[in-house]
Amino acid sequence: MALSTAEIAAQLSSLLGPTAVIADAGDMAPYLNEPRKRFHTPAAAIVRPADVAQVQAVVRWANAQGIGLIPQGGNTGLVGAQVPLRGDEVIVSLQRLDKVRAIDIAAGTMTAEAGVILENAHKAAEAEGAMFPLWLASQGSARIGGVLSSNAGGVNVLAFGNARELCMGVEAVLADGRLYQGLTSLKKDNTGYDLKDLLVGAEGTLGIITAATLKIFPQPEDHETALVSVASPDMALELFQLLRARAGSRLNAFELIPQIGLEFQLRHGMLTRDPTAGPSPWYALVELSRMKGTEPGALEAALEAGLEQGLLETAAMAQSAADRTNMWAFREQMSEVQSREGASIKHDVSVPIAAIPQLIAEGSAAAERVMPGIRPVPFGHMGDGNIHFNFSQPIGADPKWVMAQDDAVHEAIYEIVLKLGGSFSAEHGIGQLKVDLLKRIKDPVALEMMHAIKTALDPKGILNPGKMLG
Repeated sequence: MALSTAEIAAQLSSLLGPTAVIADAGDMAPYLNEPRKRFHTPAAAIVRPADVAQVQAVVRWANAQGIGLIPQGGNTGLVGAQVPLRGDEVIVSLQRLDKVRAIDIAAGTMTAEAGVILENAHKAAEAEGAMFPLWLASQGSARIGGVLSSNAGGVNVLAFGNARELCMGVEAVLADGRLYQGLTSLKKDNTGYDLKDLLVGAEGTLGIITAATLKIFPQPEDHETALVSVASPDMALELFQLLRARAGSRLNAFELIPQIGLEFQLRHGMLTRDPTAGPSPWYALVELSRMKGTEPGALEAALEAGLEQGLLETAAMAQSAADRTNMWAFREQMSEVQSREGASIKHDVSVPIAAIPQLIAEGSAAAERVMPGIRPVPFGHMGDGNIHFNFSQPIGADPKWVMAQDDAVHEAIYEIVLKLGGSFSAEHGIGQLKVDLLKRIKDPVALEMMHAIKTALDPKGILNPGKMLG
């Protein structure tokens, strides 16, 4: 017989102590209210283990009882992987596992627990003269475990890769409560399957990550940052190719932003001042790192070469830290500002970099056919092919009417993405939002392999049940 929610809370309190269990509906709300407010299913309880041994105890208990567990970090995920699907699950918050265990400058590694806030990981590395280069808009609340479980990307993927590429090893609790001790700082270890890569990006369906060994890098002496005015995505693509050829791995970011994004933020008072050099159909936010011992001016010289070739119209160079902060605020507030313009339909897609202009042109036209007057707001990581192809509602439209038609817009965009050889989920993951889409679009052999791995590692299906694979 299934346990009642009261019995679940009582048994967990007996296991971990009453202060580690949250059962009151009001107190549970912060763990259930995910950023996009799409999912509203309650949980049976929240547990907040204090250490790895307590995580193991919870998992052993859940495996014996057949109760689903949902690992949760900072609750910043955008596809509902970190919140309930059925209503009888227990959320396992990793927030109390928040220690940076070690930093090894010689090896270029930092070992951090799953509950370490990403911004605190940045500060810990910086205190030792190093840098952890994973940067997200939600870095003040996102936590290492969730960042790895979702294989987060961010703005520095171009130079440093996504979360998987920045992770050397993980420690994780498996579905039967055993501890996989895979923390390592070895750059070379060909002793079998890379089990770390199974767990990173698995959204908590194969194990609960409790700690990770992360790559850190020497701090740059400075950054050279500019907001470049470009006529079109095609011109932006050519400019990107020029900058990559001249700067190589020093090119940290190349972010594409449309004029409408600037209009939105100025209208809603989200920018203290216009960070651009003037009106333009498109902007590229470009940043180079300058390492110690190198001369400044590389970005300005590269942009002058682009100007001579007709690839850009003008550029605003950051002259201070405040300028750089304002420019990055412009980029990082793009998602938030759309909520102030009414209903929005969003896509986290990737295509080969050379296909980005075609994606934007064809996708904008296709969405207009579905919903006349819809406003395209495509922006994001042009340097790695990941565009957040978003749309804001037609001016004056009823938001409920707009969202009732979002499936038709999704289908139009995904058809073009797949035609171009892209992915319908570039960095946000699958969660519960895109389960049906994965089933329909993913290669059947790949799906069979994924199900086989899930069955082998979690035969009772207690880890994040229903997410990713359904």
